[in-house]
Amino acid sequence: MSVLGKPRVAAAVARVMQRLVDLTAGPVARRTAAVFPEFPGDTTEITIPARVAPAPAVVYRPASVGPRPPVHVNFHGGGFVMRGVWLDDPLCRYLAAEAGVVVVNVDYVVAPRHPFPAPVHQAFEVVRWLVDHDEDWNGRRLTVGGQSAGGALAAAVARQALERGGPRIALQVLHYPPLDLATPAAAKRAAIAKPMLRPWMGEVFDGAYVPDVAARADRLVSPAGNADTDDLTGIAPALVITAEYDRLNSEGVRYAHRLDDAGALVAHHEVRGADHGYDVKDAGKARQSYALIARHVRDATA
Repeated sequence: MSVLGKPRVAAAVARVMQRLVDLTAGPVARRTAAVFPEFPGDTTEITIPARVAPAPAVVYRPASVGPRPPVHVNFHGGGFVMRGVWLDDPLCRYLAAEAGVVVVNVDYVVAPRHPFPAPVHQAFEVVRWLVDHDEDWNGRRLTVGGQSAGGALAAAVARQALERGGPRIALQVLHYPPLDLATPAAAKRAAIAKPMLRPWMGEVFDGAYVPDVAARADRLVSPAGNADTDDLTGIAPALVITAEYDRLNSEGVRYAHRLDDAGALVAHHEVRGADHGYDVKDAGKARQSYALIARHVRDATA
């Protein structure tokens, strides 16, 4: 571990990264809003109560479905450190239009101000609230998902639902998720020489999100790690999408095998020739993956 992995240093660097993201938020939001112009989106904003902190969310409504359509809860990426619901705006508009679901895009709490376990607990409370307050959607036909760190949160929500006896989740969508923080970022290998995720990024993200190294083996942090051997029978069905060149590829593949052993894997799809976050830069590959997600969400909530 380098000095960047030290909790105080990681937290300081994470705060700088957050400020830089805030400075570019406007241009990035305008750029993402221009993707998939055929799906303009019908959005409102809500705030969902939770013990950790209230969670703002953007709600995307499908254009032509019944009065109480299914609901998909989306958690954005950002290494558990960066906020940015706007990054997933194209995905959310696409799913609302093509899967016919209400999409709730959650602006969850992030580290270092809110380290583990705050985000995973808040995410689970958000899902429970959406199930209990389903006048505008059908909480009995609910799916969860996310990209990168958001995929890890979706996996943690599904795990908590398994352990607490609900709520029922029809599908968990895990899109290039980090699922083994117990393994140091520098020890993770990629299929290309310079993948998008560099070891220093992993050290900052992991150090800010889970400062206690021992806690990184927790089942809600590293379900693909060696320490988690619990029986996953009964966990929500899963669609796992990994990227061939991603430094996180192997842990996503391992978790897909684990879900398959538990009878919970609906499908594992590997995006060939793609790296972490590929869908942000490659609209063609994004459209293909989003179509796959929409199909599985639609089938799971039919």
